[in-house]
Amino acid sequence: MSCVLFNEFPTRDGKKVVEVSLNAERTLNALTLEMIDLIQPKLDAWKDDDSVVAVILDSAGEKAFCAGGDVVNLYKSMVGEGDANFPEDFFTREYILDHCIHTYPKPIICWGSGIVMGGGMGLMNGCSHRVVTESSHLAMPEVTIGLYPDVGGSWFLNHMPGNTGLFLGLTGNPMNAADALYLGLADRFVMKELRPTMVEQLQAEDWSGSATAAVNRVLRALERESQSQLAELESQVQKHAELIRRVTDQDTLAELYDALMAEDSEDKWVRRAQKALSHGSPLAVHIIARQMEVTRHMSLKEMFESELVLSVQCSKHREFPEGVRALLVDKDGSPDWTFKSIGEVDPAVLDEFFQSPWDRNPLSGKLQ
Repeated sequence: MSCVLFNEFPTRDGKKVVEVSLNAERTLNALTLEMIDLIQPKLDAWKDDDSVVAVILDSAGEKAFCAGGDVVNLYKSMVGEGDANFPEDFFTREYILDHCIHTYPKPIICWGSGIVMGGGMGLMNGCSHRVVTESSHLAMPEVTIGLYPDVGGSWFLNHMPGNTGLFLGLTGNPMNAADALYLGLADRFVMKELRPTMVEQLQAEDWSGSATAAVNRVLRALERESQSQLAELESQVQKHAELIRRVTDQDTLAELYDALMAEDSEDKWVRRAQKALSHGSPLAVHIIARQMEVTRHMSLKEMFESELVLSVQCSKHREFPEGVRALLVDKDGSPDWTFKSIGEVDPAVLDEFFQSPWDRNPLSGKLQ
């Protein structure tokens, strides 16, 4: 069985809506290089196929849309058990796909139900119509494995209101559908049970005019039908907006850390943020903050080129594989971080992560 399934849904006026479905339920549809290499040529072909009016991007199973990237093979290559070139190949092709989705000329509807993390966030956030449901659980928890929110995280975290993007990047705190809508990570809320209805209504639509308008008509009606379910959800990010503003309004990362740890709260959401920041990689905390700063005014293309430099450098350093080992391989939960506190991080070591290892970036000329 293929790890990506492709389906076609004929419309009543002779066009077709196509579906890309990640099909690796056992691994929560984690994005592999094989998946990327199957999806990319299809998207490229559909751009110029006049019969294709829209794309649905979803996945097998109820649990997850996509819970991340291919950390297993990345880890093997980083510890000398696999192809040493794998990280560069994987990140390059992943970012080409993410950029393609961001700039796609036809509507792409992402059904972001269940877990959406890491690589899944990269796929979803480029889509023109991002749908969340009552089970959506979004996060970028890379700080816990010595990495940073890549796959365009430098872009979408920087586009969130205030310093919420910085806070969520540093803590990896989870977001529900209400959070996603508040932060601009999603466009519509639709109840899970209405997914078959969405496909049927897309098939029944009139596609003679604007395809974007046709998709909006369908999703707008389904969202209206789903309002009672959305009303039951509370945005924890919005609820904690003042705390986020207060904690992040500091002059140094050490002060930010101290400000968050000083919050005396029994609130689970706050406690979770404190735990992630105190247990996460101090080096990754610095990487995340600097990456958000240097990419703040970059174009989408420049941002992905910047992320490729950083991701490949992270794969050459011990911090990322050590984080993966502790959390996902040995699962001992005791990573031996390079620096033991945020204040101890050597600026010279940090600088190395932002130095390009190439004369010419592998993405140069490939992002159309």
